[in-house]
Amino acid sequence: MKNLFKQFNYALVLLFLATACHDDLDQSPIDPDSFTEEDVFANATEAKGALAKVYASLALTGQEGPAGQPDLSNIDEGFSQYSRMLFNLNELTTDNAVVAWGDAGLQDLHGMYWTASNDFTDAMYNRLAQTVSFSNSFIENASGLSDEVVTQYIAEARFIRAFAYYNLIDLYGDVPLVTEIATTLPTQNSREDVFTFVETELLEIQNQLASSGSNEYGRVDEVAAWSLLSKLYLNAEVWIGQTLYNESVTFSNNVIASTYSINTTDANNNGSAYDELFLADNDVNGAQKEFIFTLNFDGINSQTYGGSTFLVHAAIGGDMDPIAFGVNGGWGGLRTTSALVNKMGTGDTRAMFYSNGQNLEIQDMTVFSDGYAVTKFKNIKSDGTQGSDSAGDFVDTDLPLIRLSEIYLNYAEATLRGGNGNASLALDFINELRERAYGDISGNISSGDLTLDFILDERARELYWEGQRRTDLIRYNYFTTSTYLWPYKGDATLGTSVANFRNLFPIPTNTILSNPNLQQNPGY
Repeated sequence: MKNLFKQFNYALVLLFLATACHDDLDQSPIDPDSFTEEDVFANATEAKGALAKVYASLALTGQEGPAGQPDLSNIDEGFSQYSRMLFNLNELTTDNAVVAWGDAGLQDLHGMYWTASNDFTDAMYNRLAQTVSFSNSFIENASGLSDEVVTQYIAEARFIRAFAYYNLIDLYGDVPLVTEIATTLPTQNSREDVFTFVETELLEIQNQLASSGSNEYGRVDEVAAWSLLSKLYLNAEVWIGQTLYNESVTFSNNVIASTYSINTTDANNNGSAYDELFLADNDVNGAQKEFIFTLNFDGINSQTYGGSTFLVHAAIGGDMDPIAFGVNGGWGGLRTTSALVNKMGTGDTRAMFYSNGQNLEIQDMTVFSDGYAVTKFKNIKSDGTQGSDSAGDFVDTDLPLIRLSEIYLNYAEATLRGGNGNASLALDFINELRERAYGDISGNISSGDLTLDFILDERARELYWEGQRRTDLIRYNYFTTSTYLWPYKGDATLGTSVANFRNLFPIPTNTILSNPNLQQNPGY
């Protein structure tokens, strides 16, 4: 997929995507040098280039690299990148992260007092809606090609669309379900309707996608569909009031039986095979065996101020040496709270924190030295060399959106919640992750230790800063309640509960003003 980014002219395909929905523009050009959707979809080879734009809608932000000709207007382009917004909404709102910056609306997220006009919740909604739009356009136009391989391309676009809707119902609840290019204002669908759509799409395309491990790195295969079904069913009780843990177990099993495997290659010989997952060569150092769905980044060819560039730069400040992270400087923003630090056991190599000059407890959110820094993501390869951008501005590290470790945890949780999994196997999966984390069996647990709360904490240890935490806490009814508190939850030093309407973000005010068919989520 990195190669697709290199060969793909984003501006041309944006032109097709921006104009294809207008019937009066569906004309052959007079100028033979102009480029239209007719050219983009002339054959399967050209269509593959257009598919790259569908994938890129989650990784990049515009037509000129990090800034210039943005896909979304009215917000800083780097701010609006998907995984950066995912971090802000699903990590910064939890015990996993705080930020020092004072951008309007940003501190509101950890304090849990955001409004319907928050720029960041607005940006994520529009980013995901745009991904749906790009997918719809690709699906409609590619459907005119008869090449057998195009059926797979369309299935991949349908997966990306389903993934976008998975995020939308997680973050916003009731949203419009739009599956065709249209110029009319959409109506609002229930969370249940969209849940069923995502489920149906994934079940339909599983056999149209490439077989396990056979697609190009960065493109999805059948295992991605099974994985997203595992995640969807795990959250069904919260999202639609149905317990579908048997189904989560079934599709988790499918994933676990596939060609993917937990990375155990300590490529940099530092005593841990966990950190390889977050290095600049994680597409080739062994980590790729574990990655089911990734966002691919390249410091030269796919530049953005979001993605891994954000996660590396923003987490560096204080006494930290940027060169050790393969970049030219830190942005002095992101840290974590003592709640996450204290979950890590002695000897757990997943505890990737920088404490020199940092205070464990946070007294002032805007001071970088308050809160341990996180060293999880680096622009350093396994051999110790820097990523491809010698200037140190942009980062090569790919971001896993779904990896096998998460599916292990899904299987264990669904089993303990009443699914028809095997408790002994669940224990084995957890211990496999812990053996990698500890380097031996010293961190292994027994069956009596395997509780739902233990799994939640293990998810924090294994998946922190990977865009999962808010969703997990909501599933446990811990996100808004007083059952579990962390520093500055609810804007209180020691943490406090907040109203449960905060389990959903608001539909953006601007979106509602432009579409009278939409109703705001309760509480906003």
